[in-house]
Amino acid sequence: MEIANKWQDYEILDMANGEKLERWGKVVLVRPDPQIIWKQKSFPKKWDNVNARYNRSKTGGGAWEYSKKVPQEWQVSYKNLTFNIKPMGFKHTGLFPEQAVNWDWMINKIKGENRQIKVLNLFAYTGGATVACLSAGASVCHVDSSKGMVNWAKENVMASNLEDKPVRYIIDDVVKFVNREIKRGNTYDAIIMDPPSYGRGTNKEIWKFEDNIAELVELCAKILSDDPLFFLINSYTTGISSMVLENILRFNIGKNENGKYSNGEIGLPMNNSNCVLPCGIYGRWEKE
Repeated sequence: MEIANKWQDYEILDMANGEKLERWGKVVLVRPDPQIIWKQKSFPKKWDNVNARYNRSKTGGGAWEYSKKVPQEWQVSYKNLTFNIKPMGFKHTGLFPEQAVNWDWMINKIKGENRQIKVLNLFAYTGGATVACLSAGASVCHVDSSKGMVNWAKENVMASNLEDKPVRYIIDDVVKFVNREIKRGNTYDAIIMDPPSYGRGTNKEIWKFEDNIAELVELCAKILSDDPLFFLINSYTTGISSMVLENILRFNIGKNENGKYSNGEIGLPMNNSNCVLPCGIYGRWEKE
């Protein structure tokens, strides 16, 4: 497992009873997490100092319960990257801090090339990977079907003082966009995707991870440049092994290139503890 253990503005303070106690800058939140199935709190007193808790509803969804004042939005930084945090419906804050391991990996790959790398970021959400790649000197095409998420990504790019870097924002269904890029003959040196388990596109197109991921990767293989650098699939879909992601890449990416495949889990450490929270999986192909 690769562990995102280089944060200063984020940490897990404790976790128990299906919840994680997190510090986002100066704001302390409690959010549910299905991986936390043990009952024991390691630091019970820390749970007394909470700004807000997300409570799930028995009928679905949930709501934030505020015990202290929380800003509508605030910022956290990871190394030289800055992100805007906002408590959202369905427990999210707009950032997945465990993704720092992928950001570091992408940055190192891009900086190791003596050329500008053209990156395609699919299901790009609020732009964590977009910000990371821009900071390393790449150009990025950021694609997401949600106008709100794309606007948030623009805010994050500006927060990191990267607005003058070459970035293109596209609000569109990912599969339709890739098909159009194939017809246009556009290519990319690196492709990132973080597909949802289930979702709908701009025109109500249905996306289901198990049914659609292999076909999408096959399409994306057609828009890789002649000298590709990497291909990353990240997933939070339960029941899918990281080896499945590597296998999909093996069938579609890098067959005629010198490169290597890898897969694994990503996680977050708990402060003052040896416990690690598993948070997702990845599959990678990278140029050697």
